Amino acid sequence: MSDNIQTVTVLSKTTWTPNLFSFTVSRPDSFKFTAGQFVRLGVNPSHLNYYKQQGEAGNDVANEALNEDIFRAYSIVSSPFDEVLEFFSIVIPNGAFTSQLQHLEVGDELLLNTMPFGFLTLARYQKPLPKDLWLLATGTGLAPFLSMLQDLKTWEDYEHIILAYSARSIEELAYVDKIKSLQEDFGSLVDNPAKLIFIPIVTREPVEGALTERLPKLLLDGTLQERAGIALDVDSTHVMLCGNPDMVEDTKETLKSLGLVMNRRGEGNIAVENYW
Repeated sequence: MSDNIQTVTVLSKTTWTPNLFSFTVSRPDSFKFTAGQFVRLGVNPSHLNYYKQQGEAGNDVANEALNEDIFRAYSIVSSPFDEVLEFFSIVIPNGAFTSQLQHLEVGDELLLNTMPFGFLTLARYQKPLPKDLWLLATGTGLAPFLSMLQDLKTWEDYEHIILAYSARSIEELAYVDKIKSLQEDFGSLVDNPAKLIFIPIVTREPVEGALTERLPKLLLDGTLQERAGIALDVDSTHVMLCGNPDMVEDTKETLKSLGLVMNRRGEGNIAVENYW
């Protein structure tokens, strides 16, 4: 096993829908990361309690076939300063990783590659200077933004933070209670904190208070900017995109059509992460 691979223990699990869940694991003492980064998590299905119980019932052949380490990239939900690590996962039918991970139980052990990856971090923005931060997410793409919003520096550096979070149904709009408490829990700890504006979007059913169209359309017709009460401005706007690859691509192109530019070498408005 690589020196970077450490064993971590599952401490809790939250099921949001049959296909969405989150979980926390123990954090190795030496592990450090920047809000917005991701890690590679590993699971050996045959080591999970779920499969051990099946083995005891006489399913040893199946266990033998599942006895391999499978790794996938996961953004970290928790703050860089939390004592535990939290992750947000979707269950992909027949997926080699998530179809096994859905069986997680408290006490199970996973593998953590302690080398963090990714550049979807606020440090990448050198110009324009921080003023308005737009965090646009679908599904589990919310994860890195929750990490950023639990870092006090984010609240210190910006005037406005707009979190637009899109899901297909109200049940899939996870972490809403946590989002609504962020201003008090974190913004209140700094002088002159940013104002958090949360815009929920539910695309496949009407929900009171939520927008209903896809992010590119909401940006193009100005609905999102109107709801936020803030305009997109090449000289003051930072935009981060994370989630469904089609959303990321379409929204990126829409933002470019509105005059914003990709962030390269520290300059520009739009930042994305493509690790799917």
